[in-house]
Amino acid sequence: MPDIHIKNTRIYYNNSLQPAEIIIEHGKITKIGKDFRVSSSDMVIDAKGSLTLPAGIDVHVHFREPGMTLKENWYTGSCAAAAGGIATVIDQPNTIPPTTDRRSFEQKLELARKKSIVDFGINGGVTGNIEKLKELWRLGVTAFGEIFMAESTGGLNIKEEDFEEALAEIKRLGALATIHAEDEKMRLELEQLLKGDVSCDYHSKVRPNACEASAVQCALELISRLGVKAHFCHLSTLEAVGMIRKEKYLAKRENKEPLFTCEVTPHHLFLSTKDWERLGVFGKMNPPLRGSHSIKALVNGLNDGTIDMVASDHAPHLESEKGPDIRAAPSGVPGVETLMPLMLAAVRKNILPLAKMIMLTSWNPARAFGLDLLGKGKLEVSYDADLMIVDPRNLQPVRADMLHSKAGWTPFEGIDAVFPEYTLSRGEVIWMEESINAKPGRGKFLEGKGKMSEED
Repeated sequence: MPDIHIKNTRIYYNNSLQPAEIIIEHGKITKIGKDFRVSSSDMVIDAKGSLTLPAGIDVHVHFREPGMTLKENWYTGSCAAAAGGIATVIDQPNTIPPTTDRRSFEQKLELARKKSIVDFGINGGVTGNIEKLKELWRLGVTAFGEIFMAESTGGLNIKEEDFEEALAEIKRLGALATIHAEDEKMRLELEQLLKGDVSCDYHSKVRPNACEASAVQCALELISRLGVKAHFCHLSTLEAVGMIRKEKYLAKRENKEPLFTCEVTPHHLFLSTKDWERLGVFGKMNPPLRGSHSIKALVNGLNDGTIDMVASDHAPHLESEKGPDIRAAPSGVPGVETLMPLMLAAVRKNILPLAKMIMLTSWNPARAFGLDLLGKGKLEVSYDADLMIVDPRNLQPVRADMLHSKAGWTPFEGIDAVFPEYTLSRGEVIWMEESINAKPGRGKFLEGKGKMSEED
């Protein structure tokens, strides 16, 4: 008897939307077809013509636990993910304590196992702890980073002289380095130069396009020289996209796979420097809001394959923590719950095709972070039944009061989005009828390649 039978749905298959039914057993997709004769099942979901798509994989979240649970915790963050159609997340290391050794890793893992309702990976931090990376890798971290080339929340930025050594060690381990690319020296110089500036767009001025471009260029040179696999977090500028496109072209010309992947965020796609006046301190994140030329470059990069994936960089702070001084306000915005809904709205508005959105939010993240080896990333037989059911016609404005993060606000207030009707994780319905349908701790830890290789 099947666990779940999804009927009257449509899936994207063979380059088109097709009517289908899906059978799920023991957490896996076991059949995809039409007109199944099923005598009974534990649960029948009549999708009523809605789409069934792979659930999102968000490779960049900050769930703030341990140490900053006023802002978020593993339960509230994972509930926000589930409500937004995300079934897998990868948490970043800048918590308190930072995830930089065995003790801090095991502390975070214990908390996540008790509270998360979605599956999760955990990244290891890199800052003055190079001798600990091997141990973290064997414990099962997904990747290393984000490695902060410039100051950001949590104080994990790496010294310039340690960056190359860290990448070399990550290469030796066969691991993946994830990089937050901003030029710290340039940032400090501009901060000093603009110390009298109190305008709301100060943050974009002190971290201009050149700040990201300089750091990306430096990182690309080291990646090429060392041969380390890397991933660029939250690229935001026209210049960075151009560099990435050029390097990928050169690799393709030599019939080589690029050594790196990259992501962009919804806030860099759907917000701009024009929003500074509306958002004020609530528009502060690293890297900062950009102008229209950069946004156009990001959209083009998504469509032509230069950019590999979209991730939220969910970095919540309470409303009371954010204001009123742009300099003192912490950087970061909530976004895990709105990632998939905003991308689905972009499909509805013909900004990008559905097939591309699926690749950007499920298969590409799974493949880049080794989650495909664990059955993640595709709506296919034998893969985990991580699915979302969504009616693309159900366009509605984002409202803070409908979201589940502890932050209690959103920079996307009033922007059109398409929220899911159901979210499934390994064949369990965790979101339905606009409510959470899962208990804390049902989420599974997705061991990294270092842990898996130890067990082989």
